[in-house]
Amino acid sequence: MTSERDPLTGKVIGLAIDVHRALGPGLLESAYEECLCFELEQAGIPFQRQVPMPVTYKSVHLELGYRLDLVVEEKLVVELKTVERLLPVHEAQLLSYLKLGGLRIGLLINFNVPVLREGLKRLVV
Repeated sequence: MTSERDPLTGKVIGLAIDVHRALGPGLLESAYEECLCFELEQAGIPFQRQVPMPVTYKSVHLELGYRLDLVVEEKLVVELKTVERLLPVHEAQLLSYLKLGGLRIGLLINFNVPVLREGLKRLVV
């Protein structure tokens, strides 16, 4: 994974690494989300948290309760996980969110790993 192509993902990854170094693995996803939001605020990076994601099916707007963990600078979707390992279904989830939200760049961040670099996946559509 290289974040040099996109300075924003590089910044978010750096902040996530700071959170992971401080807390380590083993906590609930909500704890990492709260801490990453704190770091984004401290860095002055605009973001939205728990953004509703409606689905349009055959011209019907459906509120199904989907929520994006974070949307950073209105262009980067950040999906947080605390799982044993990232699976293809997690990538599919993020790709669906990008498609539904009309966004191009997403980060999957799994905090339940010894070294955060092992839990990072950057997706571009």
